[in-house]
This record gives sequence, structure tokens and C-alpha cells, in this order.
Amino acid sequence: MAAEIVNPRSDSDATTGLEGEGESLEAFDLDPAFALHRGGKMAVQATVPVRNKDDLSLAYTPGVAKVCTAIAEQPELVNDYTWKSSVVAVVTDGTAVLGLGDIGPEASLPVMEGKAILFKQFGGVDAVPIALACTDVDEIVETVVRLAPSFGGVNLEDISAPRCFEIERRLQEALDIPIFHDDQHGTAVVTLAALRNAARLSGRALGELRAVISGAGAAGVAIARMLIEAGIGDVAVADRKGVVSADRPDLTDVKKELAGFTNKAGLSGSLEVALAGADVFIGVSGGTVPEEAVASMAPGAFVFAMANPNPEVHPDVAHKYAAVVATGRSDFPNQINNVLAFPGIFAGALQVRATRITEGMKLAAAEALASVVGDDLSADYVIPSPFDERVAPAVTAAVAAAARAEGVARR
Repeated sequence: MAAEIVNPRSDSDATTGLEGEGESLEAFDLDPAFALHRGGKMAVQATVPVRNKDDLSLAYTPGVAKVCTAIAEQPELVNDYTWKSSVVAVVTDGTAVLGLGDIGPEASLPVMEGKAILFKQFGGVDAVPIALACTDVDEIVETVVRLAPSFGGVNLEDISAPRCFEIERRLQEALDIPIFHDDQHGTAVVTLAALRNAARLSGRALGELRAVISGAGAAGVAIARMLIEAGIGDVAVADRKGVVSADRPDLTDVKKELAGFTNKAGLSGSLEVALAGADVFIGVSGGTVPEEAVASMAPGAFVFAMANPNPEVHPDVAHKYAAVVATGRSDFPNQINNVLAFPGIFAGALQVRATRITEGMKLAAAEALASVVGDDLSADYVIPSPFDERVAPAVTAAVAAAARAEGVARR
């Protein structure tokens, strides 16, 4: 069944031709994806009526002056008398969009709009897509800092590594609102939740597991950090040149740091070598892992092959050797989907007006997400569906509680 188009195009738009092309937009609208996106996927909606002059005088001048004056005298009132404390900026430069890569800010907008409507649907959080026409780290940081007075939080999205690490760090240092790069931390939270349940299903603790991550970009680094924080036995990360280890002379600063807290076993060489005897494979690279490497993993292994649209290990192959298989796709069981995390994480952080999102808040989100599965745990159900209505409330409550416990909540 096709999705309902709430804000359809007007008939006057139907025959508008593309500049330099003989094809009309009507031809694009024959494709349901284009038809759904016509006119964009979101709009601004007022929360108060303006029906007469009395409403107008309160919503705008002169009534608005009283509120402005009060905020000028007590700046913290902005959170109570504007939308600031309940709205997130979804910021990108269009350099690492989904599986499309560096396609630029304009082409990234459909994704950012999609992210914004997911915030609203799954977390009740308003979000505004902001695509920046710059890729310089200093310019991005400066721009977001200047925009920050309008927002209660910033979700960084689809910014390429390694710049994304520095941008997030500098914005966290400069601002007192939650800054969250979802490609890193959302992926890590959901991965950890699924891995906790896979371990529970097999009767093992995280500390008994050795994991290998394929991909040392934003997601791979964040997953490694979170698994270490959660107490995994060991984790090694591999990039295109093999396992990230301290003896490699070609490491970037980020990978040097990564080598410092991963790979306690001192592995070196290829991903395939590292997988021999490993308990967990986590793929965030888009490469392909040979079947014989999967076969060399420990009995009862877990394979989380999350590249889209083509998993590093096809589920049919993974199921030959693994006890639990997860992907990033919705047409297989156990989808590792960021939408399970970011709406609830931001909802919880905004609820208590947190100054930042801490490691403890992310760990709490992963634990809450894992707990939703409960006694229904099975090999095909280690992570809930994004449409499970228990997910966002559980994550929201856990994050809010963790923020209070860690002293970053302002209410």
C-alpha cells in the first residue's frame, strides 16, 4: 500500500519542466518515491491559534514584547517560553549521505527531512533539517555555534570521517546543549543493545566475547568505544589495510587513539586473520567477507553485517555458521536501525534540559532498548522493531534518569 501523501502538489506544478530537459515533473511522479517527496516531507505547524485581533496581540505584538523582555532579563526563560527546549537541528554538509557518499547539501535534504520526521514520529521531538554549503571544519563549527540559540540540541548527520570527530568534539566544548553525531553513537547504541541480548541468549557475558569490527570510520570507532565501555572482553577494528594496531605506521590520529584502547590480543594482518576464533563480527564497512572467514569464527558466533543495501555477509551465508545474525535491512530479522535510538535519546536529554549526552546516557539507552525484548528473546528477535511503541518511552526514561544521575540535567 502506498504511503499517504498529506501535502500533495498543486495541479499547477504538474507540467513544470526541468531546466534544460524535455521531461516534465509528472514523469518523476510516476515513481512512488518521487511522488511522496513532492513538495518535501514536512512543514511548520502553529501550536496556538490566531483567529482574531486578540489572538494576534498575544502571539505577536504587543504581547510578545513582554516575553522578549523577560527572556532578556532571565535568559533561562527561553526554554519555557519558546520552542528551544523541544527542537533539534539536524545538521549536515552532505559529504557522507547514506550509501551515496559526498553528494552535496541540496541532494542531502531528502535524507535530512526524513530524519526530522522520524524524530517527530518516534520521539515526539521537533527537528529542523539544516544543510550547510561548506565542508571546512572551522566554518561548520562556527555556523552551528551561531545557530545554537534557536535549538535545544544538535544532531550531526552524514558528515564524513575523520572531520566528524573533530566537529562533534569542538561543538561539545563550545555549547551547553546536547551534540550527537548519530552515525557514530546511534549505531553504537543499537549495536550494543542487540549484542547484549545475543549474549544473554547464548548464556554468555559481554566480558567473555571477542569482537571484530570491519570499518574504522565514524560508526566503527564509536561502536568500539561503546563495547569497551560496556565491558566486552576484546575488540579489534579493521580498515582497508587490515587490523588497526599500534605497530602500523600509517594510522591517522583517530586510528592511533583507537589502537590504544582496542586489540588487547595484539592481532595484526587482515580482517580474515582476525576473524579466526572470534565470537562477534560487526560490519560497518560495505566490504565483502569471504565465507571461509565466517566459517573460521568460534562456534555459536554472532554476525552483525550492517552495510546497506548489501551486507558484508549475506544472511543466508551467515546462518550456516552463526547463532545470531543481524543486518541493517528491514527485510531480514534483527535490523540494527538508528531510529531505535536517536529519537528517545534526544527526547530524554531535552526532557531534563541536559547540557550534553554522556557515555552513561548512551549506555543507559542501550540497556533500555535491550530490555524491551524481555522474555520474547530468540535468535530472530534480539532487537525490537522501530514500530514497537515501547521503545521510545523506555529509552527516553532511561536517558533522562542517567542525565540526572550524572549531573548534566538542568531540571
